[in-house]
Amino acid sequence: MNQVTCAVPVHVPRPDGPWHGVRETLAELGNAVVYTTWTEWLPSVLTAPRLRELLGSDWDRYRRTPDPAVRYRFAAARLLIKCTAGAALGIEPEHLDLAYRLGGRPYLRGFDQIELSLSHTGDLMAVGLSRTGRIGVDVEPAGRTVRLDLLEAQILTATEAAEIAELPEEQRVPHALRLWTLKEAYTKALGQGLRLGFKEFGFGRDLKLHAPDGSAATRGEWGFATHEVMGRYLVSTACHDAGLGTADDTSVGTMLDQGFLSAMSLNGN
Repeated sequence: MNQVTCAVPVHVPRPDGPWHGVRETLAELGNAVVYTTWTEWLPSVLTAPRLRELLGSDWDRYRRTPDPAVRYRFAAARLLIKCTAGAALGIEPEHLDLAYRLGGRPYLRGFDQIELSLSHTGDLMAVGLSRTGRIGVDVEPAGRTVRLDLLEAQILTATEAAEIAELPEEQRVPHALRLWTLKEAYTKALGQGLRLGFKEFGFGRDLKLHAPDGSAATRGEWGFATHEVMGRYLVSTACHDAGLGTADDTSVGTMLDQGFLSAMSLNGN
C-alpha cells in the first residue's frame, strides 16, 4: 500500500478560525492537525456566553478546578478539540459530546470512525483528528535541554544511537528530540502510553517505523511526520490507515454512527 501521509499542522488562532482547509485536508489525507496557543484562545474562554454548553460533560470538572490557569487551559483545550471536530464534520461544536476512554484518551461519542489525539506543552496545544485509523500527536519545546546519554539509555535503539553518532555534534540532540516526540506520538496512537518501551521500536532517517535492528516494521500502513511551529515547538504526528475504505465525505450524516443517529432521531420525535 502507499505510504500514509500525515497532514501539515495548521495554526488556528481563535475558535472562529480560519478553519478553511481542515475539512479539505481530512478528505484528502484522512487526517488533520491543528495547533494554537492557549493564550490565543483564552479570551474566548473568558467571554463565551455558551461556555457551559460548549464544555458539556466537562463543565463540572472545569468548575471544580481551583487553579485559574489550570482551569482556563483545560477549557481552551476542550474548545480546541470540539471546534476542530466541528469544523471537520460540519456541526456546531456544542452539539458534540466529548468523552474519554480508559487512560484519558478523548473521543466523540457516536462518531465511531473519528479518532482524536490531544497534546500540550507550555503555551502550545495541538489536536489531531483522523477518519482512517489511529492518530497520535505529541508536542515538545524544540529547544528543550536533554542529555543525549540519557536518551540513548532510555529511548533509543542501538541502530538509532549509531545513526545519531554519525551526525555533526550540533545536530545530535535535536535529532534525538525529534525521535522522542515521534515515539510519544506513536505510542499515543496505539493507546499504549509508557507501557510500550521506546527501545522496542525505532525510526530511520526516512521517518519510517523500524524494528530495533533497523529493519522495516510496516508495509506503509503508518505515516509519521515532525514539524517545527512558531519557531520554538515541535509537533510530531503518527497516523494509521486501518483500511476502513470510508468515503471522502466527512459530514456529520456520513461519519455519525448509524445507531446513534437513529437514537437521536427517535429522541427528536
